[in-house]
Amino acid sequence: MMKSNHALVTGATSGIGYAMARRLVELGYRVSVNGLLGEEDPNDFLMSFGDRERVRFAEADLRSSQPIEKMMKEAKQAFGPISVLVNNAGIQHVSPVEDFAVEKWDAIIAINMSSAFHTIRLAVPDMKDLGWGRIINLASAHALVASPFKTAYVSAKHGVLGLTKTVALELAKHNITCTAICPGYVKTPLVEKQIPDTAKARGMTEQEVVEKVLLAAQPTGKFVTVEQIADAMEFLLSDGAANITGSALSIDGGWIAQ
Repeated sequence: MMKSNHALVTGATSGIGYAMARRLVELGYRVSVNGLLGEEDPNDFLMSFGDRERVRFAEADLRSSQPIEKMMKEAKQAFGPISVLVNNAGIQHVSPVEDFAVEKWDAIIAINMSSAFHTIRLAVPDMKDLGWGRIINLASAHALVASPFKTAYVSAKHGVLGLTKTVALELAKHNITCTAICPGYVKTPLVEKQIPDTAKARGMTEQEVVEKVLLAAQPTGKFVTVEQIADAMEFLLSDGAANITGSALSIDGGWIAQ
């Protein structure tokens, strides 16, 4: 039985993560929100959730383990044990493999994949003590299929799915589920930023990238919305999803059905 209503979401200051964090607040969770704010005042950002008392900013450089350990420790001290963990943080870089910057590879593997390992290993002991837990990893359609010029991203997302399956098996007897949500293209800052690089790599205009690369991959011809991802998360938190673990939930407009 759940004894804690503390959720931690990485990469939650914009896009998918922000939508998921907002939904968690609406569901009554206290939420530790990790991400990058830039010049924005943390208090102003937290006020945007509507219930300032239920949210806190969890700052950490996800490229290495020590800041993650500090973030997880401080989160527990502030809001109690974490019973819901959402690993959403991710960055992207588009380039031919022979020109792919090594530092970009290292950063993408660290943030998109290794950070999920670190948060999971640190959250699981408390989830076991609670006798309940939900781990949701934001993978991608790229956890299941590949696209050119995204060497690190595709590698990391395939790794996230492998991590999801392994953790699910280890925790299957503990009332803790671990699942991966695999969205197709969602209209977020991460996607918008890769359009110019993709255009350069493929010798296309940016409009051609949207029409002939991004949306062409999705038979529905529509971007996935952040609200649809939050809806999926809400279901995975419910009792109705208690037997869904180790799964890859595709929300991709039919992309991987092709």
